[in-house]
Parts: sequence; C-alpha cells; structure tokens
Amino acid sequence: MTTILVGGAGQPIAPVSLVLKRANRHGLVAGATGTGKTVTLQVLAEGFSRAGVPVFAADVKGDLSGISQSWEPSAPFKGRAELLGMLEYRPEATPTVFWDLFGQKGHPIRTTISEMGPTLLARLMEVSDAQEGALAIAFKMADDEGLLLLDLKDLKAVLDHMAENDSEVSQKYGLVTKNSIAALQRKLLQLEQSGAEPFFGEPALDLNDFMRTDLSGRGIVNILAADRLIQSPVMYSTFLLWLLSELFEQLPEVGDPDKPKLVFFFDEAHLLFRDAPKALLTTIEQVVRLIRSKGVGIYFVTQNPQDIPETVLGQLGNRVQHALRAYTPSEMKAVKIAAESFRPNPAFDTEEMIGQLGVGEALVSVLDEKGVPTVVERTYIRPPVSRVGPCTDEERARTKAASPVGARYDALVDRESAFEIMEKRDADAARARADAAAAAARQAEAEEAAEAAEKQARAEARSGSGRSGGRSQDDGGLLGSIFGTRGRRASPVQTMANTVAREVGRQLVRGLLGNLRR
Repeated sequence: MTTILVGGAGQPIAPVSLVLKRANRHGLVAGATGTGKTVTLQVLAEGFSRAGVPVFAADVKGDLSGISQSWEPSAPFKGRAELLGMLEYRPEATPTVFWDLFGQKGHPIRTTISEMGPTLLARLMEVSDAQEGALAIAFKMADDEGLLLLDLKDLKAVLDHMAENDSEVSQKYGLVTKNSIAALQRKLLQLEQSGAEPFFGEPALDLNDFMRTDLSGRGIVNILAADRLIQSPVMYSTFLLWLLSELFEQLPEVGDPDKPKLVFFFDEAHLLFRDAPKALLTTIEQVVRLIRSKGVGIYFVTQNPQDIPETVLGQLGNRVQHALRAYTPSEMKAVKIAAESFRPNPAFDTEEMIGQLGVGEALVSVLDEKGVPTVVERTYIRPPVSRVGPCTDEERARTKAASPVGARYDALVDRESAFEIMEKRDADAARARADAAAAAARQAEAEEAAEAAEKQARAEARSGSGRSGGRSQDDGGLLGSIFGTRGRRASPVQTMANTVAREVGRQLVRGLLGNLRR
C-alpha cells in the first residue's frame, strides 16, 4: 500500500489519493464549522492505520471516538461509496487507544516538571519575562542540588526555598526578587486550580507507546479526549507543543521514509499560535520544518488557513479545504488567500468554488511522487469505514480495558523527589535546632543550679561562723577581716600566717597596756 484514498474527483470519477512517501511533508484540513472536517480527519486516520502508520489525534468535540467502533452506515455514506467505486466498502472498527490528561476518559498522560522545562512551563503559567527568569533559576538550582522536579509540589517546594533564602539565591544565580517568586507561587496555585496537577507526575509518557501497531499490522490510533482540556486553551496548546517537542528531540533522523513513523493531527490549531511570543513561534516553525526528517507528519485542523502563520503554512504540502463562507470583507479576504495557496485548476475558479462546496466535499491538492503539488481538485471525500459520531461510555470502557498500555499508566507513582527531600531536610534542620535549644536549656539549668548551690554554701558558711562565737574579737573579728579568713576554712599557709599575726597582735596589746601602767 503506497497511497491513501482521500476521495474521488472529475467526470468520470477518478481517485484522489495521498502518497504515503510524501505524507510526512505535513498537511492542512480547513473549513467552516459543519462542513466535514472531522470526517475528513477520521478518513485520513483510518487510511494511515490500514497502512500500518500509528496516529495521534486530539478529539475536541468527542465525535472522533467513534473510530474505535464498527457500524451500519446510513444510505448517504453507502451512496458515496458506490459513487466512488468502493466495491469492497465494509464497516470495521479501527484499533484505538484512548488517552486523557485527567485520566477519566482514557489512560492518563503524564510528564514531569523537568521534562516540560522552564520555557513551556512559563507559557503554561502565562508569566512575565522577570518571572520566567526566576523560574529558570529554580530549575538550575534544582539541578545543582540534585532535586528531582517531578510534580507541582516539587516545584512549589523549590520556590518556597527560594523565597526563604532569596539573598543567597540571588548572590549565586542572579537577582531574584520576592515579588517574582510570590507571583510564581500564585501562578502555580492557579495552575493547580485549573486541573493541571494530574498531568505532572510519573509514570511519564513513553512516546514509543504512541507508535504501536496491532497484531495484524495496523497502526493504532491514539485519541486524546480533549473536550475538557480545550476549556483551558493555553494548557491544550502547550501540551501538544510539548508533545511535538518531545517527538523532535527523541526520534532519530530517518530522512524521507516510505511511510511516516507517526502522523500527528492538531485540531483547533489556531490555539497553538494565538498570543504566542515571537520566540515560541520561531520554535514552532523550526519543529515543523525539521520534524519531517524524523518521519513525523503534522496535520493542522482549523477553520481558516489564516489561523496558521505563513512561515508554517508554507510547509504544509498536502491540503484539504472544505467550504468557507464569506459575508464580510475579512472573510472574503480569507477565501482569496485560501484559493491562492492552491495550484490552479483551469476547469474552475478556485476562489469561487470554495464558497460552493457542499458538506463532505473539499478542494484537495496533495504532493505527488516527486513532491510537487497536484492541481487542485473538487473532491468527494470517501466515507469512513468506522462509526461517524461518538462512542458510548460503555464502548469506551471496553476499549480502554483491552488497551495494551493501561497497566503501565493507570496507577500513579510518587517516588522521592524535591518535595520529599526538602521536607526531610527541613525536618532534620528543625530537629537539630530543637536539640541545640534543649542542650542550651540544660546548660542554663546546670549553671543556675551551680550558682544556687554556691549561694547556699556561702549562706551556710556565714551561718556557721556566727554560731562559733567563743572566738575573741581579736581572733575572729579584727584579724579575720584583715586577713580574709572569716567564714572559710584556712589553708595551712593561711593558718600559720594567722597564728603569727595573732601573736604579734598580742605583743602589741601587751606593750600598749604596759605603757599605760607606767
């Protein structure tokens, strides 16, 4: 199988097919709401799957989930198959794995804070340049100190540490203000409240699980339940951009393979580019330009080609344009720009035809074997072989239970990382402070006890000298006060000195008395 049937065009009807070897040159599916973009996406996903190419697609409205189920096509679909000469048209389910960032409608998709990186995380948190700088310092500090950043509580622990030690952090890594850190802490709280917490953690997504085939060799279609995720447009676009970046970084160069290794459908593509800073747009442009050499094809799905920057739009070789309605000057300009992006067909006016297309019809131009865009054709899109519309909750649950990867991702793993390490470090520091305080208290008590004992000893000594009143004033009073022996037990030297002093004293007294007698 070297091509994928997209539909038929002309009279008589001739097949319009996508060349698998050129499918990694990316593509665009555009058109107003209700013109058939989702069905076209489903048709392409089925075709890639039958060719053995795994697919990833975001299901924004829930309608794409029906690809996992067989069905009984209605009369219009059977009629379209007959018109296109699809003699072997028979319904069948497409092998599918459901994913959900919130873990409700599919297997959880997780990544770590470290893998997301400061740049994409800053976009997700919608921070200022100064705050992004502080976030980059938080990552650098965590790396230097061997702190794993796995989930949101890890990042919160690092930010708390920076706030408590802002002077030391600023001295080592550059100025970090308390205001910037406080703003990041508030943004982190908002991120938690928006429901992003389940997205960060382990086990982290292994991209190889997106590139599986079933036992018959058909590529598995990975459907991301995005009906809830799309309510947070920045989170939706940042997640898909992270996914593209991871594919670009991890996959090896393969050049132009005979068929893609993976095809990535980016629904509501305008959200990726809306309000994106120039540096991020440059990154997106580089990823789109270079990822095809990794064997990955990216197909943007949006209402208007103008939603895609020209630098990216120029790299989309395979194009399917459904109807656009033009009622205002800006809408007319959009139709004109869309028409001019096709290689003209002399059989009709492309700009006029865009407004005349019916539901299930599209203008299609693909790259041929040589990589040259074909002349645009008004094409009847072929009918899907799987169910059009959403599957039921019971059908989704059965598909999820039969998944080959569920056992790996459904259970959360919370191993030791920055939060636990810093919590233990703080506990050890608190214990050390408590031990030091206790030791200081014990030392103070000992000193107080010693001082009290000394006071008591002096008091008892004074009380004892008062009770030994048999001594003369000469011995215990005058001489004792002069030579400092009162109230203390004298040493042998002091005793001898006191004896000599007393004898001298007696001689002086006797001398004085003798003089008085004369």
